[in-house]
Amino acid sequence: MLYIAADHAGWQLKEEVRDWLLKKGEEIIDLGNDVLDTDDDYPDFAKELAEKAVAEGARGILICGSGQGVCLAANKIKGVRAALAHDEFTGRSAREHLNANILCLGGRVTDFETAKKIVSNWLNAEFEETERHERRLAKIKEIEREN
Repeated sequence: MLYIAADHAGWQLKEEVRDWLLKKGEEIIDLGNDVLDTDDDYPDFAKELAEKAVAEGARGILICGSGQGVCLAANKIKGVRAALAHDEFTGRSAREHLNANILCLGGRVTDFETAKKIVSNWLNAEFEETERHERRLAKIKEIEREN
């Protein structure tokens, strides 16, 4: 299962990515926005998706204008490892090195063809459970516990 959500600035890309993933047979839960509404706020979508992903051990895709806002907001939720990706490498390494459970994209800076490559790499990559990656993620978890 994969959650997806976007504000107005990411709405068009969300619609395209969601439809593409559904055609590929992915199970998608769309948390909105359901219509193009310029009076929405990206933190609302990021919070809802992040909380659901953590509670259910699922992954999600968040999209706003640059991807930065949803990434920042989602990472406020304990247990979230949201990563902003702009190309195939950052999509793949978000999963392989960071074990990112949420992928963030920028609807105003990422075209659909690039988004498909990023999402594919992220979905198909596996976390590299090496000592160095595990050590670094443990340090991040420690920061969460301290704050």
